Amino acid sequence: MSKLEDQFTIHFWGVRGSIACPGAATVRYGGNTPCVEMLVGGYRLIFDAGTGIHVLGRSLLGDLPVSGHLFFSHSHWDHIQGFPFFSPAFMEGNEFDIYGGVIPHGVTIEHRLHDQMNQPNFPVPLQVMGANLRFHNLDYGDRVNLGDVTISTGALNHPGGAMGYRVSWQDYAVAYISDTEHFSDIDRNVLALADRADVLIYDSTYTDQEYYHPQTSKIGWGHSTWQEGVKIAQAAQVKKLVIFHHDPTHDDEFMDAIESQSKQVFAGSIVAREGMEILVSESVSIANCSNRQGGSDSSDSSDSSDSD
Repeated sequence: MSKLEDQFTIHFWGVRGSIACPGAATVRYGGNTPCVEMLVGGYRLIFDAGTGIHVLGRSLLGDLPVSGHLFFSHSHWDHIQGFPFFSPAFMEGNEFDIYGGVIPHGVTIEHRLHDQMNQPNFPVPLQVMGANLRFHNLDYGDRVNLGDVTISTGALNHPGGAMGYRVSWQDYAVAYISDTEHFSDIDRNVLALADRADVLIYDSTYTDQEYYHPQTSKIGWGHSTWQEGVKIAQAAQVKKLVIFHHDPTHDDEFMDAIESQSKQVFAGSIVAREGMEILVSESVSIANCSNRQGGSDSSDSSDSSDSD
């Protein structure tokens, strides 16, 4: 096993959109809302703080003190609702740098997290958190440099605004695109973030059939489809497309069908599952893990030559 500083891994702690949906029908793909952890170049990057961050936090309790960099795509509930339950943030000695865009009227991510934890929404305020929390405001196009890791940003098409990210390290790149709605033509901001990435994590809340349904259209709801994700992956020449931000009504059988259909048009696609871990290297390898310390069952392994 390589040293942490020489690795680039992605761990999925929450993969649902809109609302958490635990239960027997979602046990294989998971019901927690978005949280993706990347360990890259010796740094811990966390993207969004849906309910999945609660599970991440518990996994870190045996490795204190911890530090990390938490990046928010935006502040809709499903992307911030787990933050008040992120145990390491309550503990002195831990350190977290927190980044997010400024929404209309100058409201910062710090302000939004404060509001979420103020009464009557929550019993204790953010000030109770004992960790050293440092907040950073980002504008579209900003870059954050952490050693030889670069996090680039771009605007996404989502009500109220959202920020996409590209993490670059050595010769590798991963794009995190959640939440966004596609245009009739390929979104140039998304294309730039995804350009020749090893992994593209893409908002695939709906199918095309749901998005364009004549009676229950989702046009204007701020989300995209897995079919549009395939178009982006092909145009950007990415190695691996991760279908992400699953609709809460899509059960395990539905997600099985999406994965089967997506692979028929783009061999490098896979549906995100809670516990799934990706090792970003010359050959992008994927495993399903019950927890960080436990064993894993290999579910897929693919080289860039397998991708369309």
